[in-house]
Amino acid sequence: MIISTVARRLAAASLTAAALAAPLLMSPTAHADAPETILFLTVSGSENTWIRGIALQCPATSRSHHPKAAEACAALDEAGGDFDRLPGNPHLYPLIYDPVTVTANGMYDGDTVDWQRTYPNASAMEAAAGPVFAF
Repeated sequence: MIISTVARRLAAASLTAAALAAPLLMSPTAHADAPETILFLTVSGSENTWIRGIALQCPATSRSHHPKAAEACAALDEAGGDFDRLPGNPHLYPLIYDPVTVTANGMYDGDTVDWQRTYPNASAMEAAAGPVFAF
């Protein structure tokens, strides 16, 4: 039962990703010679008890779905697209174990991205990743 529930949630997340990414891929503002940055980002709770996802297109436009698109794009640019080097928002956070897993899939500056990391809690994620997963 648990495996089929997880499989259904992953399938739903994949369909959501495709639905969100399709309009971005067909955007008339995309330039043939400009490297693309179109990412699908997810945050999920312990044992996939919940999941949310959003599309991020850089540079950010007025049609961006991410609530902090400009800040997220700036953080990615500062890290050179390396999610392990995001500037984050360093601060103290509680040492409560309530893990969250984040993923990034798509293209950054023309390069394929397939990244995942689990943090001990949402505050630790924010401290490490800053605005990128703040949705």
